[in-house]
Amino acid sequence: MNVREAAERSGLPAKTVRYYDDIGLVVPDRRANGYRDYDGDSVQKLAFLKRARQLGFSIEDCRQLLSLYEDKDRASADVKALAESHLNEIDVRLQELKHLRDTLNHLVHACRGDDRPDCPILADLAKNKQ
Repeated sequence: MNVREAAERSGLPAKTVRYYDDIGLVVPDRRANGYRDYDGDSVQKLAFLKRARQLGFSIEDCRQLLSLYEDKDRASADVKALAESHLNEIDVRLQELKHLRDTLNHLVHACRGDDRPDCPILADLAKNKQ
């Protein structure tokens, strides 16, 4: 099947399908005319990558996950370790976001939001914090 059909079946944009081919994540066969020719396995891998990306895995993580997916002799411990590492990264980002939210919440409540020009939000943004 062509790129458009593979994209429709996997739920990805055609541009993403082409990109995954360009970076070697999913490499379809080529027809005599040079066009990409995707089979059912390729579509399954594309759908796999779509889900992995929805879960926030990086392209390199996806490359590892796909390699593990294709390796029938894999140890599930390898998959779990990769997923746990990603989960830890998410937890760190959540803490960072909570800190940002708390700071912004404080600034919003400190600002009167009236016609006067003084504004704690702008004052905080203007600080040279390093």
